[in-house]
Amino acid sequence: MIPTVVWGTGNVGRAAIRAVEAHPALELTAVIVHNPAKVGRDAGELAGLDRRLGVAATDDIGAVLAARPAAVVYAASGDVRPDDALADITRAVAAGAAVVSPALYPLYDHRSAPPEFRDPVLAAIAQGGGSLFASGVDPGWGNDVLPLLLSGLGTEVDVIRCQEIFDYSTYDQPDSVRYLVGMGQPMDYEPMMLMPSVPTMVWGGQIRMMARALGVELDDIRETSDRRALDTTVTTPAMGAFEAGTQGAIRFEVQGIVAGEPRIVIEHVTRIHASCAPDWPSPPDGGAGAHRVVIEGRPRIEVTVEATDEGENRSAGGNATAVGRLVGAIDWLVEAEPGLYDALDVPLRPAVGKLGRKQP
Repeated sequence: MIPTVVWGTGNVGRAAIRAVEAHPALELTAVIVHNPAKVGRDAGELAGLDRRLGVAATDDIGAVLAARPAAVVYAASGDVRPDDALADITRAVAAGAAVVSPALYPLYDHRSAPPEFRDPVLAAIAQGGGSLFASGVDPGWGNDVLPLLLSGLGTEVDVIRCQEIFDYSTYDQPDSVRYLVGMGQPMDYEPMMLMPSVPTMVWGGQIRMMARALGVELDDIRETSDRRALDTTVTTPAMGAFEAGTQGAIRFEVQGIVAGEPRIVIEHVTRIHASCAPDWPSPPDGGAGAHRVVIEGRPRIEVTVEATDEGENRSAGGNATAVGRLVGAIDWLVEAEPGLYDALDVPLRPAVGKLGRKQP
């Protein structure tokens, strides 16, 4: 059994505890929390399980890492605290752990990561012999392993399009939804997500990885964006009211340009309510969210993935798939040489030993 730590117990951390507990090769040995109110609480309670796991949450990071865990699932957010997340991750790598995390988008494609992100991780690997694999959903498997797998089914491939289509009223991070994405803000407010170069910073690595796997040269990476206002005020169960006239939907693309044409495209369509921008793409079943890959060519191939968890919530389902990809890579990483890995290095494998096993 591989001693494994889960660091963080928010949206991703809850799923990570459940995934580690369910994995036949892993043993949950510690849970790190930042909220003093969570210290001492059992991991099973924090993960929403109906049983205790016998692992009490702690905020003593030094003691946990001094025990030299074989693996760490770093589940704390890096969206608004990238410097802190990088410091935490390098600390765990320097302690010799194989670290998996969705926290730092620039490291999803480490070959194109800025030196200020890549160099500290490489130094930590050299110091402690640990590893890092950073990935998620979108960016993540929704625009690396899934579209590349599907492209192999085509005779001719003209365009690869990866879409995330989501109702963000189901997303349990109000500050990110209102300020990072800009939902409910005046239309002259510039959301950080749409500021020039930010979409490329987050998703450009996925474009570069797909191009590398496909053996094509990119001329450029371009961005397009559009925004729509709410026609009427809407009230959401989790985040309250979003006023008429404020931003209710955004749509943007990050385009990989090959021979002058957009051939590798990552598109996001994000709403706070289904009534906004009804002419934009929606999930096929009319639900709250989906990830879709379209291979334009011969044949035309379209695959839509809809995941649910925590009471049929699709945002939670997406988090759980990201965690499944990361936690499922831990035993491979532990056996591999120390290093900095990406989605093209780390195989997505069958759920060996999991079929028919249900958590109480």
